[in-house]
Amino acid sequence: MSAVPAPWALLAEVTHACPLHCPYCSNPLELVRRGTELTTADWARVLSEAAALGVVQAHISGGEPLLRPDLPAIVAAAREAGIYTQLVTSGLGLSTSRLDTLVRAGLDSVQLSVQDADPAGSDRIAGRPAFAAKERAAEVIRDAGLPFGLNVVLHRHNLDTLPEIISLGVRWRADRIELANTQFYGWALRNRAALLPTRGQLARAKETVTAWRERLGREPELVWVVPDYYEGVPKPCMGGWGARSITVGPDGTALPCPAAYGMPDLGPPSVRDHSLAWIWHESAAFNAYRGTDWMTGPCRECPRREVDFGGCRCQAYALTGDAARTDPACALSPDHDLVREPATAADRAGPVEEFVYRRPVRRR
Repeated sequence: MSAVPAPWALLAEVTHACPLHCPYCSNPLELVRRGTELTTADWARVLSEAAALGVVQAHISGGEPLLRPDLPAIVAAAREAGIYTQLVTSGLGLSTSRLDTLVRAGLDSVQLSVQDADPAGSDRIAGRPAFAAKERAAEVIRDAGLPFGLNVVLHRHNLDTLPEIISLGVRWRADRIELANTQFYGWALRNRAALLPTRGQLARAKETVTAWRERLGREPELVWVVPDYYEGVPKPCMGGWGARSITVGPDGTALPCPAAYGMPDLGPPSVRDHSLAWIWHESAAFNAYRGTDWMTGPCRECPRREVDFGGCRCQAYALTGDAARTDPACALSPDHDLVREPATAADRAGPVEEFVYRRPVRRR
């Protein structure tokens, strides 16, 4: 497996704890408990091994990474390893002093999430009052002079306010506004019926993005993440399974994709037991769907197999129970009705389902 190209990115999920309860969260339904999280020393070792493997950028995420008191030490470990860092945060708890400490430790950039441009709508989606704190966090980030990305997960409940959302990003002086249509994993899959938009909403949203790009030029950058339920063409799975990025979960579980938590048969390795190099090159989990030899059905003969890699393995498993099947998002998939029917149902008139908010499962 020495011919496998080196990964360039690490998603470091340092905790699943979060002050928000967003129903579109891609974290697994069974969240990792605080008592099982990697230590500061564990993360320092992981980051050192990641740099030696070829990783150049780490997204420090969660949950909410600001809930880790040792976050500055984790950032410092990444800086010492020579890895560029981006803090992915809800903004709750991001004060001037907290950000100054992180910058001194070596933090390079920040991505802030917001749920809607309307404060009441944003708070309802987040499951608690949070908009005001996000507005303050945006000011703190800009005052620090860091590269500033704004992330908005789009769905049925906020697509109609997309012009106001983009205007908000401009007003907050974001360098990049990522308009990410919901990907249905984890809590988002649990809330799919409540989150799926209508085709009319998506059509209007695409027109909005085009008009704003013409108006704004290149600053800020507007990124539109296409919703695969409606296109009939599957998304490439992270550039191919085990091709570009490694996810390390709060408890040390290593995954080729953050949504692979939902694949219980995968048997993912842990950084507690193996080096990151062994995990990347040798582990069965990371080699399971590399390349094209594993492909079945229409994927095996498809001329796009080296372009979309059969789509998302995690989505195939979540919807069919078999990770080797063609992603149901593909119009050629024999399981395409598993995607088409919910999308069609979203167009029908009727009450919108209530959210099931992301909350830890209470064990007895």
